[in-house]
Formats: sequence, structure tokens, C-alpha cells
Amino acid sequence: MSDFQLSELKEYIPVKLEKSGKTICVTRIGEEVFAIDDTCSHAEASLSEGEVSGFKIECWLHGAEFDLRTGQAITLPATIALATYPVSIQANSVTIEILEKRDDK
Repeated sequence: MSDFQLSELKEYIPVKLEKSGKTICVTRIGEEVFAIDDTCSHAEASLSEGEVSGFKIECWLHGAEFDLRTGQAITLPATIALATYPVSIQANSVTIEILEKRDDK
């Protein structure tokens, strides 16, 4: 089951999505869609309220930037990377996969 239609996403406009108990920031760039944790690792701010430039998203609160492809924090004050989520696109349907962590003790 898809999360939404590709045509529903405006390019470079981040959207907040709640899925499997997680809050995710989803951004379309061209025909690609990226999914990253929505909460900035520096402060409790929603990245989906920030601005996208290239493959970076900037937190509106303190200006930290994250790479949408890798989740890496690329500017201060953030230093901790964010989780990213696999995105699949089939026809116009976009699905974000939430991988369950396993405890292999």
C-alpha cells in the first residue's frame, strides 16, 4: 500500500508524515523522493518546516543543515546524523519503508 502519490508532492517542499510511530520528513527533488527523521538532532524542531536547497534541508530554528540522501549533519550546530528511510516509487505511488530493528542478543 502506498503512502501517497508522487504528484501530491511539490518539488523542494518538505512534508511531515506519521508512519509506524515515527515522524518523517519527506521531500521530492525531481523524480526522486527522500525520507529522513523529521526532528532535528540539535533541537526539538520539525525539519518539515525548514527549507530545501539542492539535496540539503535546513532546520528553521538554528540553521543546521542535513543531507537528505544520507541523513548526515553537514553544518553546525547539529553534529548527529538522522535516520533515513528507503523510498520506492512505482508508477505514481510512493512508499516509505520503516525497517524494524531486531535484537540479536
